[in-house]
Amino acid sequence: MDAVTILGLIAACLTTISFVPQALMTIRTKDTKSISLSMYLLFVLGVALWLVYGVYKADTAIIFANALTLLFSGFVLFIKIKNDVIN
Repeated sequence: MDAVTILGLIAACLTTISFVPQALMTIRTKDTKSISLSMYLLFVLGVALWLVYGVYKADTAIIFANALTLLFSGFVLFIKIKNDVIN
């Protein structure tokens, strides 16, 4: 593995890990009042597109980071939509 790939993987880990506290807090409290629905919709769509891009480029760091970020942010978005639309 070359230095650029290692750099990308470190960056991917750091940015992905940054979503864990928000996701855990949202899962625990179910409180999404301060989260913007439109921002999270756009963000999740952007992350999904980055994931597709990473797959097409066969870039491990992009795939790894965006797959995990999509999981965390998608779950927060699900709770936000459930709270705003269903409740």
